[in-house]
Amino acid sequence: MQTVVLLMAYGSPESLADVPAYYADIRGGRPIAPEKLVELTERYRRIGIQDSNPLNAITEETRARLAEELGLPVLTGMKHWPPRIAEATETTLAGGADRIVGLVLAPHYSRMSIAGYRSQLEAALEDRAELVFIESWHDDPGFVGFLADRIRGTDAHVIFTAHSLPARIVDEGDPYRDQLLETARLVAEAAGITSWSFSFQSESSTGEPWLGPDICDHLDELHGEGIGKVLVCPVGFVSDHLEIRWDIDTEAVDKARELGMELARIEMPNAEPRFIGVLADVVRGALPGETEGT
Repeated sequence: MQTVVLLMAYGSPESLADVPAYYADIRGGRPIAPEKLVELTERYRRIGIQDSNPLNAITEETRARLAEELGLPVLTGMKHWPPRIAEATETTLAGGADRIVGLVLAPHYSRMSIAGYRSQLEAALEDRAELVFIESWHDDPGFVGFLADRIRGTDAHVIFTAHSLPARIVDEGDPYRDQLLETARLVAEAAGITSWSFSFQSESSTGEPWLGPDICDHLDELHGEGIGKVLVCPVGFVSDHLEIRWDIDTEAVDKARELGMELARIEMPNAEPRFIGVLADVVRGALPGETEGT
């Protein structure tokens, strides 16, 4: 059986000139407020994206290293930017794949996120090959240990963060928040950290309540409790991208400075060899009995 791994990610514009098309893709035909486009473009400009996007290079490096680690073909499929999931799926099938392993570069399941990747993949696949889809790896021991080593020994209060989603998902039975809190608890326990809390970030303006507290509001709370030093551990993200470079490195840092607090964050996993090993083990765990190169 020929197995191919499809490594999926949200996607990101390659340059500032691509931001309008990228934003339009995310909006999916819904109206775009001109001021929102200007704001998004400015954020990308301020984090240093002009003619190339380092996140895309990180994703490609992750793909290449994972293929080498597994001894299997690994292709990248993006939700909102080329190479798209459907395009990558056709490439795998044209190459003779009869089993595809779907792995999203996001550890926690939500119907508003991971389920969307699966839907795109299933629609492109049309039952032409076996699908092994990894819905969550939030409690993977290797992932937990990796993050624990990032925070072990700190004397700062640790704030675990993830992308917020509309609060209604809790009433709908979505496991997203519970999985995030479980990851935070497991990482804190593994690192021997007792001073920690959880907050969300990257909330969108949709006119409905979102999961909170937002990290900037949470910094106000911690400051009021006399905490002056924090270390941010973004458990919901695995790469340096806009939600890291802007929401944490710019907005949260500015907020902490305003409060007279000291804020640092962990280095993101990106394509670090040990993290590639974590991803490889997640794939292997979905394919029990597989041997290298099969």
